Amino acid sequence: MGFPVSLRVDDEDVPVARAADAVFAWLREVDARFSPFRADSEVSRYDRGDLERHQLSDDLVEVLDLCEHYRLATGGAFDVRLPGRGLDPCAVVKGWSVQRAADLLTAAGAQRFVLNAGGDVVVSGGPWRVGVRHPEHADKLCTVLELTDAAVATSARYERGNHILDARTGHPATGLLAMTVVTPTLTEADAVATAAFAMGAEGIGWAASLPGCEVFAVDGEGRVLRTGGFPAVRGSTAAA
Repeated sequence: MGFPVSLRVDDEDVPVARAADAVFAWLREVDARFSPFRADSEVSRYDRGDLERHQLSDDLVEVLDLCEHYRLATGGAFDVRLPGRGLDPCAVVKGWSVQRAADLLTAAGAQRFVLNAGGDVVVSGGPWRVGVRHPEHADKLCTVLELTDAAVATSARYERGNHILDARTGHPATGLLAMTVVTPTLTEADAVATAAFAMGAEGIGWAASLPGCEVFAVDGEGRVLRTGGFPAVRGSTAAA
């Protein structure tokens, strides 16, 4: 899916190599099954009409249901089917698949670990400190979080440019510079961060209203807005 993955496991009694092998085997399987850039993937076959809905795997049905949930919840700002483009559920698949990988680690007995997938992070145990990159200065952090048994995801323009579109207009979403979301699972954190970014400035309040969701956002004017429960280390937040 085009993002680096790193894993740290601090449990002495866990067979780390075996657990890591299971994690990366699962992520390779996800890439093969759900990548819209592979002609033989389940996603591509479904998009071409080679598969009917009732023929899909339970996993893809779950992903598509999540995509539809966020399309409806954002009033259509988030949509994995854009005019002139094929089905691309990557914005949901990433967080969903990495959370599944974290669940594999837990099932293997790991209680203290960090799984980082392209800057989106799941932690078990803790506390762990996780830095959030400044949206305009690559060598700086805009805040540092302290997390225990949680997940954090950020959507921004600094890595891939204006790649997130507001599906209501078909134009790039430019109302925010960055949106960071903390929730209990990366499935939710990643999807909410992307969906809120697609909504623009109104996405801040929408994300903040969701149960168990803490938000740190930098709007188009460089103003920092965050919820009261956002787990930033005291004194770590810098002005954007």
